[in-house]
Amino acid sequence: MIQPPLTTSQSYRAALNGCWASLMLEELMRLGVQHVCIAPGSRSTPLTLAAAKLTQLTIHTHFDERGLGFLALGLAKASQSPVAVIVTSGTAVANLLPVVAETGLTGEKLVLLTSDRPAELIQCGANQAIRQHGIFSDHVSHFLDVPSPTLDIDPNWLLCAVDDVMQQQQLQGGSVHFNCHYPEPLYGDDVDFSEYLAPVAQWQLDATPYCQHHAVLSSATATIDSTQWQTLCAQKGVIVAGRLSASELKTVQQLASTLGWPLLVDPQAGGSSDFAGFDGWLQNGACQHHLQQAQVLLQFGGRIVSKRLLQFIGQHQWQAFLLIDPLAGRLDSHHRRSQRIQANIDAWAQAAIALTTESLHSQWALPLAEASQRYFDIVAALSNRFSELGLAAQVMQWIAPQTELFLGNSMIVRLLDMCAKLPLTVTFANRGASGIDGLIATTAGVQRARKAPLVCLIGDTSLLYDLNSLALLNQHQYPIVVIVTNNDGGGIFDMLPVPDQQKDDFYRMPHGFEFSHAAAMFGLQYCAPTSLNAAETAIRNGQSHIGTTLVEIKTPAGEAGAMLKALFAEVEHATLF
Repeated sequence: MIQPPLTTSQSYRAALNGCWASLMLEELMRLGVQHVCIAPGSRSTPLTLAAAKLTQLTIHTHFDERGLGFLALGLAKASQSPVAVIVTSGTAVANLLPVVAETGLTGEKLVLLTSDRPAELIQCGANQAIRQHGIFSDHVSHFLDVPSPTLDIDPNWLLCAVDDVMQQQQLQGGSVHFNCHYPEPLYGDDVDFSEYLAPVAQWQLDATPYCQHHAVLSSATATIDSTQWQTLCAQKGVIVAGRLSASELKTVQQLASTLGWPLLVDPQAGGSSDFAGFDGWLQNGACQHHLQQAQVLLQFGGRIVSKRLLQFIGQHQWQAFLLIDPLAGRLDSHHRRSQRIQANIDAWAQAAIALTTESLHSQWALPLAEASQRYFDIVAALSNRFSELGLAAQVMQWIAPQTELFLGNSMIVRLLDMCAKLPLTVTFANRGASGIDGLIATTAGVQRARKAPLVCLIGDTSLLYDLNSLALLNQHQYPIVVIVTNNDGGGIFDMLPVPDQQKDDFYRMPHGFEFSHAAAMFGLQYCAPTSLNAAETAIRNGQSHIGTTLVEIKTPAGEAGAMLKALFAEVEHATLF
């Protein structure tokens, strides 16, 4: 071992870079980081090698930083623990912005460990150097610019700084950013830093964080004003289930049953109710008129998919509006007067059930359950052939009991919201920024953490956007079925009032591609069924076979939009109850 000199010297600079990186990775592991996602790069060598030495960590790699970030997002969603991301300097860092924006809205915890040039090489023409300081703005919960490692700064400062940033993440959720300046050389011999590390010698001997923060954030119990609750129970109410975690919908369903109030379940909640299809039947005047009797809105979780439900919530005059979500911050885009309750959803719903004795209006919405049944009769009549609408109406019946779901954005999630009854299963989606980027990578991360069969439904433009991430799916030890609906471009724009003369050129952007060659390139099983029966067989078989199956549903451009418009026209004038 080389003994370090008393003053800074190039001969041990690489070792000191590694020492600081090792301190950070060790402390992050003690603070709950179990997964580390790494992209290739030289400047990030100290962080990469430090992570590799910690055998307790699970390492994931990807050549594409944008996809790597979404892989980490999926891991964080499914594990509900912080996930570290290591990238090199320059535009590699900038490629993380989309996933950082998503976590800023939905609260998953990413720990961004970005490597940077030393301060003297910024803004002077040095290679692969951009302004990384504050690059993510306020999309991150906290930012720390870690200086170039030096013996002039005690190691206990570094540990305390890491602990403080991670505590901010614990309180606020979202991503945190450590921007680490590493001077060259980045590769070299080991050095004995025992004297320098003396202030943290005791920490090295145990397995606990250097600074232990304690905050009273109990999620096991919730307090509800019983008098106010009894007043609410005496009125006609409706319950909306938005983005929920795995087991919360069951408790919300129990509360709805106890109250006798209608339950409107968003696809992200991972299930359905007797009032399914509300995004469709809300276009019926009689249904809207009946729902307007509701005086109380009880909403669990934000990020609602249905535009019609959001419009109804925004326009209706509620006597009471309670929005319960564990995340801090505003979740009502209509800015209604409300009670914004930051609480564990399961605990709050359990507390409400315990206070509920009898509802005076437990049967008030039964006509809407009848409307739901008749609405699905109309859907079935229009979707009994091979089409996107037919797939959306039937695919959830082909999901095996142990299979989990990842729902893409744009057209597919809306079709499911309108036409499907989702099974009670763990369901994931990126409905913060609601972008189409990184959906395959997020799916891969979810499956790696959950280790269960998974079905992903995604559109063709979304898959093209994240095509690199198919590389993340070719080594999975559990079944994954990726169902891609290929309508040759952005079919969602057929439902929007975009200019007809520019629709194809600037909105739908037809591509003329199919995905058999992509599946072959990345070593995935592939099939392109041409009937609903064949699609059912392929999707069911894919859920029982180890590895990834890409099922491509090819439909004519514009067909889904035309079928939906026909559905809406019939529902608008139908007698549903």
